[in-house]
Amino acid sequence: MRFLVATDGSAEADAAVRYAAKHAIALDATLEIVHVLTPETELVGGEIVLPGGDKAVKMGEEALREAQELTADVAEATGGGPPVETRLLTGAPADAVVEYADEADADAIYVGHRGLSEERELVVGSVAKSVVDKASVPVTVIR
Repeated sequence: MRFLVATDGSAEADAAVRYAAKHAIALDATLEIVHVLTPETELVGGEIVLPGGDKAVKMGEEALREAQELTADVAEATGGGPPVETRLLTGAPADAVVEYADEADADAIYVGHRGLSEERELVVGSVAKSVVDKASVPVTVIR
């Protein structure tokens, strides 16, 4: 089995990592932690550039490292840990997570819930809701 958990470094994402790690341990599954880089492009001097460039990648890598540490903490507390893989993705977060879950043949996706107001959610939508709507595998949303 393969479980995919998306992290953005938020408290909700950290809770999703812990929860997914517990499930991965219990079901002897591989845990894949992903972080989506969502750079907005700009046209500068006739060239497309990504604001944040290396800084955005470093921040994503740091979010993945922190998620790995959370997984290690869960493993230590339970006396064993799942195999863990990490990957940086790019694009619109929900689309990138769902597309990668399909490519990686994930059996489930775990995401943190984002506490948007009802009015804003109607206008903007949330990543968690979009993942639920688009995924072809079960999605667990952690609050």
